Amino acid sequence: MNSIELKSRAKINLSIDVLGKRPDGYHLVEMIMQTIDLFDIIKIFSLDEDKIIISSNSKEIPTDSSNIVYKAANLIKKEFDIKKGIEIYIDKNIPVAAGMAGGSSNAAAILVGLSKLWDLNLSNDELKKLGLKLGADVPFCIEGEASLAENIGEKLTNIDGLSEDVFILVCKPELFVSTKEVYEAVDSKVIEKRPDNKLLIQLLKENNIELLSKNMYNVLESVTKEKYPVIDEIKNTMIDNKALGAMMSGSGPTVFGLYSNKDDAEKCKKILLENFKQVYLVKSHKKGVEING
Repeated sequence: MNSIELKSRAKINLSIDVLGKRPDGYHLVEMIMQTIDLFDIIKIFSLDEDKIIISSNSKEIPTDSSNIVYKAANLIKKEFDIKKGIEIYIDKNIPVAAGMAGGSSNAAAILVGLSKLWDLNLSNDELKKLGLKLGADVPFCIEGEASLAENIGEKLTNIDGLSEDVFILVCKPELFVSTKEVYEAVDSKVIEKRPDNKLLIQLLKENNIELLSKNMYNVLESVTKEKYPVIDEIKNTMIDNKALGAMMSGSGPTVFGLYSNKDDAEKCKKILLENFKQVYLVKSHKKGVEING
């Protein structure tokens, strides 16, 4: 096998709670993550020469050793003493710096892809262990579907996810949000409202999307929208156009709305496209990374 192609999917959060901060600076969280069918295509080609080359259709991501994709490839090469090289092409569709784990998802795809390409036959647990060295979201992105994530986000419990009857409208405004700054601002705030994750897990199990939509909550949202009121504007547009509920994903700035009716979601998508370039109508998905073919 000389090459491999993979789909690397984005995620949204149905809840985020911040419970504290460890001495090493990592935040303790409890959140529900859901894979959605918005994906990048990652192509990996074998090289005889011992180097890592990255290219992409996107000018927004680095193609040098600072890219998490490079770090993922380098990690596997070092871990298994592999002297071969690879060329990676990233066909980017997931918005960049959007609170949707696009980078983590790409890194997950590299781990899965190289395990297959180089006949390492790593188990999911081994892949997740490697993934954690790259970032707290990477283990989730390897497997996908839906999970309750605890501790720093790496302790995952599989739960029932959104059914594929639910339409997810995603809108990313053209602005950059620093995750680090958002979490630092949360540290100095008194968190008055928190998500009820037990309730949300039960509502997912019952497929009660209406109640779930009303009870989704992200403690980071109050911080981000203080600085960027456009987040509330997008949410209000979705709610005014029959979304069952709308919320910011991750540390932002992406906002998503849940719909039970496709026509309503399509109508709102058209309205949002008048002001925003990155608007997508998708569904949930059961896989985080998937090998094409």
